[in-house]
Amino acid sequence: MGKGDRRTRRGKTYRGSYGNSRLHSAQPAVVGTKDTVTKPAAAKKAAAPKKKSA
Repeated sequence: MGKGDRRTRRGKTYRGSYGNSRLHSAQPAVVGTKDTVTKPAAAKKAAAPKKKSA
């Protein structure tokens, strides 16, 4: 239950191996690869003319 234990995460880290306790992704995630979605500009309605008060 420590550095020498091959079944725990600490043991895997110590030995430098990977497995169920210390998974190793095949491809490292690259920051900033996701496409950004831009919303179309909202169409502005024509403002109704203000009524003049007497």
